[in-house]
Amino acid sequence: MARNRALSAVAILATASVLAACGGGDSGSGSGGDSGDGTTLTWWHNSNSDPGKAYYEKVASDFEAANPGVNIEISALAHEDMLTRLDAAFQTGDTPDVYMERGGGELASHVEAGLTKDISEDSAAEIEKIGGSVAGWQMDGKTYALPFSVGVVGFWYNKDLFAQAGITTPPATMAELDDAVAKLKAAGIQPISVGAGDKWPAAHYWYYTAMRECSEDVLSDAVTSKDFSDPCFLKAGEDLEALIATDPFNEGFLATPAQTGPASASGLLASGQVAMELAGHWEPGVMQGLTEDKQGLGTKTGWFPFPAVEGGQGDPAAQLGGGDAWACSAEAPPECTDFINYLLSDEVQTGFAENSMGLPTNPAAAGAVADPALADLLTIRDEAPYVQLYFDTAFGENVGGAMNDAIALMFAGEATPEDIVEATQAAADSE
Repeated sequence: MARNRALSAVAILATASVLAACGGGDSGSGSGGDSGDGTTLTWWHNSNSDPGKAYYEKVASDFEAANPGVNIEISALAHEDMLTRLDAAFQTGDTPDVYMERGGGELASHVEAGLTKDISEDSAAEIEKIGGSVAGWQMDGKTYALPFSVGVVGFWYNKDLFAQAGITTPPATMAELDDAVAKLKAAGIQPISVGAGDKWPAAHYWYYTAMRECSEDVLSDAVTSKDFSDPCFLKAGEDLEALIATDPFNEGFLATPAQTGPASASGLLASGQVAMELAGHWEPGVMQGLTEDKQGLGTKTGWFPFPAVEGGQGDPAAQLGGGDAWACSAEAPPECTDFINYLLSDEVQTGFAENSMGLPTNPAAAGAVADPALADLLTIRDEAPYVQLYFDTAFGENVGGAMNDAIALMFAGEATPEDIVEATQAAADSE
């Protein structure tokens, strides 16, 4: 997608999921406002390990110094912990002033409930600077969050293990992926790790096969119509069923977590126990945090997009992805929008890129992406014909959850391609 072009209608509801850090973090919540000595803003984020954690502490300190009387209380949380706490906070209405908004059906529900601030006027300059990336956080002509990182999902792989198995070129088609799996197994190497214990990593496979089988128009229509009757959705399940039948995944993959600890899917890739993993732009940073030398795979890191599906109607250059955006709760003080505008400034986004914390949306920071793998991914993102938002975010919690559950059952051998479509449609029809 071109930097200044709006996200495809497929992703118009939002862009997501990303992204991840591991370990424990600070705690503390509550609503901001007048603390008696000035204004306090509560800020929740998921950069709970260095360098991201320390960088955000400096960002908050710099903002406080430039805005006397403003105090920022930070909660740096593990990604899954943050999501759990945010869900609970939205249920009670006791949300932090500054939080990470994933968009899609979730944003729609937050807006409908009056929980998220309209920042269209207060952030007009930042909205113009970000360009098309912000479309994912707009509804009915209004903007509710500023995306700070938008990335894509693909296969991260160990170049040395590929070479050991005699794979000279990353697979570009599903047939070639099957061939690579066979070569790796013949060389005694576990081909792919997947954190199916967390469901969403497994779900990404069906999202991608649906993208390769379905045209952009079909996917775009499904976001609004919630109609999954097109045969391409059934074909997506058949493609995934065929891949699972090749037995490509790590031992115990059904209980494997995505990113937590050395036995996670990311940990297995980082330690050279598997050859590849389907994951987002956060993967290099996660792997760095899971290796003693903090280098992850280092120079052995490779990346390739999800393969094309023979006969599919989808564009093989389209990418699955999403991002995170800074939003203000509806009751947050005016200083909240000042702060999230600062978070999207040239200065802060450049530091964000230099610390390899994600793929920045501010064009001024594009050249500062230090990690070569991430720099390549930035080019992939910007050249994609469109970026499809993670389905569970695009379709909302109820439909997305039912979809993910059914996909997880397929990985366990307990669901068919028809079951995935039927479960998804039933959840959509019940809304």
